Amino acid sequence: MRYSKFDAQLEQPFESNVWATRAPTHFRSIFISDLHLGTPGCQADALLNFLKTYTCDNLYLVGDIVDGWQLRRKWYWPQSHNDVVQKLLRKARKGCRVIFVPGNHDEFGRHFLDHSFGGIEILEEAVHITADGKKLWVIHGDYFDGVIQCAKWLAYVGDNLYEFTLKLNRYLNHLRARMGMPYWSLSAYLKLKVKKAVNFISDFEVAVANEARKLGYHGAICGHIHQAEIRNIDGILYCNDGDWVESCTALVEHADGRLEILRFNPNDASQALSPEIKQSANEPSKVKEWAAV
Repeated sequence: MRYSKFDAQLEQPFESNVWATRAPTHFRSIFISDLHLGTPGCQADALLNFLKTYTCDNLYLVGDIVDGWQLRRKWYWPQSHNDVVQKLLRKARKGCRVIFVPGNHDEFGRHFLDHSFGGIEILEEAVHITADGKKLWVIHGDYFDGVIQCAKWLAYVGDNLYEFTLKLNRYLNHLRARMGMPYWSLSAYLKLKVKKAVNFISDFEVAVANEARKLGYHGAICGHIHQAEIRNIDGILYCNDGDWVESCTALVEHADGRLEILRFNPNDASQALSPEIKQSANEPSKVKEWAAV
């Protein structure tokens, strides 16, 4: 499987033909977000597989780890979701630094900022220094979503529609798996095909990068929009670690500071995570087409 790596010094990805089976199992840092534990859409088994396979010195939980919005409407908490929480706590006990940056779906966590529970630090935002000295701003990203900030009722409506799309997506992929077809995300496809959704994603990314520049950071790492990406926006490194509902992706930092996105195939739990093909800032369509396959 071909993939590309991100050279933090050149701020450009370069391709490699190394097979995924040769990928390391320990990283300097791992960033994951939008797990949405407490919803049927959470790919808890895939996530647990990832947490068991990969270790790190720093683990950042970049918001929407638990979906409080859905849990208030209907309680859903199977054993697999509890196993994920226990695994995160176990990592903290074994010496991994675990930092939780709450998002809009787990905004209740913002009432406990600067506290530590079970060894997990809770921060409104974090600053991560890569091995090669880049200072990155770590936020969930909902503060840059106008719907969340100005019309929260509309965000709740949209959340219900999104849950319906995910439910339909599960049925479709069940049929695809029976026919031997790979996993395919309906909601991701719709986001990339609907012009307003594409514009929203682009505006969001630019807004995050611009704010990171104003604050003096070399780049930003966020979640929220369920769109994994690494790109250079006018000299600022923008990273989104994706989600564990649709794309099952994580952002990882190698020992030398290189950043990379890993993607998991939910229909094949025996398959290790494989490094994802990435694009340079002037080739935005490359990943869009790949993600829609």
